[in-house]
Amino acid sequence: MLEVDTRGLKCPLPILKAKKALTGLAPGDLLKVVATDPGSVRDFQAFCKQTGHGLLSQEQTQTDSGLEISHVIQRKA
Repeated sequence: MLEVDTRGLKCPLPILKAKKALTGLAPGDLLKVVATDPGSVRDFQAFCKQTGHGLLSQEQTQTDSGLEISHVIQRKA
C-alpha cells in the first residue's frame, strides 16, 4: 500500500496529490492518504464517487499534534 502524507495541506491539495499517486498504481492497488483537513472526509467521499475508485475506509485519530484522518482508496479496475 502506497502512503501519501498531506498533513497540513488544505483542499484541494490532498485530492490532487491522491489523484497523482493513483495514476501510478495498478488497478486494485491501495492508496492511503493521511490528512489533517477535516473537510477531506467529505472531499474524498465525493472524489471516489465521481471517479469510481473505492473508498475502503476513513479513520479519524487524535494525535499530540491534532486530528489526523486516514483515507484508504482502492484504484478502480
